[in-house]
Amino acid sequence: MELSIRTRLTLWYTAILLSILVVISGLSYSLLRSRLMQDLDASLLAVGLVVRDTGWSGSGAALGVGPESALREILGPEFYDKFFQLVDPEGRLGARSTHLREETLPLSAQARENAARGVRTFETVRRAAGEPVRLLTLPITRDGQLVQLLQVGIPLERAERTLGRYLETLLVLIPLGLALAAAGGAVIARTALRPVDAMSRTARRISGEDLDARLPLRGTGDELDHLAETLNAMLARLAEAFAQMRRFTADAAHELRTPLTALKGTIEVALRGERSGDEYRRVLASSLEDVERLVRLAEDLLLLSRLSVPAQVPGERIELAPLLAEVADVAARVADERGVTCVVKERAPATVTGDAIALRRAVMKLVENAVKYTPRGGRVELALRVTDGRAEVAVTDTGIGMDPADVERIFEPFVRLDTARALDTGGAGLGLPIARSIVATHGGTLAAESVPGAGSTFTIRLPLA
Repeated sequence: MELSIRTRLTLWYTAILLSILVVISGLSYSLLRSRLMQDLDASLLAVGLVVRDTGWSGSGAALGVGPESALREILGPEFYDKFFQLVDPEGRLGARSTHLREETLPLSAQARENAARGVRTFETVRRAAGEPVRLLTLPITRDGQLVQLLQVGIPLERAERTLGRYLETLLVLIPLGLALAAAGGAVIARTALRPVDAMSRTARRISGEDLDARLPLRGTGDELDHLAETLNAMLARLAEAFAQMRRFTADAAHELRTPLTALKGTIEVALRGERSGDEYRRVLASSLEDVERLVRLAEDLLLLSRLSVPAQVPGERIELAPLLAEVADVAARVADERGVTCVVKERAPATVTGDAIALRRAVMKLVENAVKYTPRGGRVELALRVTDGRAEVAVTDTGIGMDPADVERIFEPFVRLDTARALDTGGAGLGLPIARSIVATHGGTLAAESVPGAGSTFTIRLPLA
């Protein structure tokens, strides 16, 4: 089952908090235990120094009530739960606390070694009854010689009871705090994601017919506002794409309807009465021209639709100079018929990668467009240059030109400016969009510069191989 983001956030928050609490609790428990042991060791050392400095030592008998009472008066509460014994270097017992009775405190080998070096030893041992005891072994020296070992101990029952209660407290508080934190985390996640739910509901209400609607901004400038701005920008692009698609469909229908209407009218007129063979041939020839125009339009529409879908471009190496010469030869024949001169002005060696047929078609579209809108006696020049690591193919004409504000519009499908329509060249306004799409699939750009009445320059820029 797929969990919601709210649930996953709560679970992650709870898991991270649990890890933090376990680590902090473990550290605090260890720190408390260490501090308790330090306090016990300090207390044992204080008692041991007092016992040592009193000078009481014996041959093995228990310390008398009187001296032990004096120690209680000196040490006060520090002596309440502590006991001690004196041992000579050979391990024979000396004076010891009365409530030890016949019990002997253990003397480890490590404590003997440390005492021989004049070093005191703190250790945890067990009495005969199994009770854990914190034990200090303190060497007593005279004239640099070890004469006795003083051992002072205290039961660890109270310290262990304190640690046990602290552990019980942690085992109660950690789950309780975790449950409260999980509940708070769920509330925080729900509150934080409420704007996302609102955006989701708004986005679901937006359809293809209502792309002008936008997600509301809260004005906080946070990540959710950035998300709303991103979605609104995407909706704006979708609205523009839908508008372009509608315009494209309407323009395509209009361009198809004109030759179809002419074709239908010609055929209807021919069928109204008996015609001679020559008349029928003229009707068929006229109809064939309209059919050819429809075929060219359909091919251009199909090509434009294919180019609008990203596809892998062949990676063959293309020498642009021979390609440009080939285009110029074909264009020169068309230009001569219209009284226009077409020449290659500059041809630098340049190699690119891509589809040679597609690039030839793109350059040919530009040259045909230049010839079409250049008056008789005009000139069309082709140039191939290498600039800043890119190959540049420039097509310059001395034609009618256009307003600089209309430069970008001419690359939209079916767009024909008023001056172009006045010439009635028969085009559908698909040549330049096809050329730009071909160049874009090769990682290049197609731009135009124009001066009304003075001509235009179309420049293809492609990355070098």
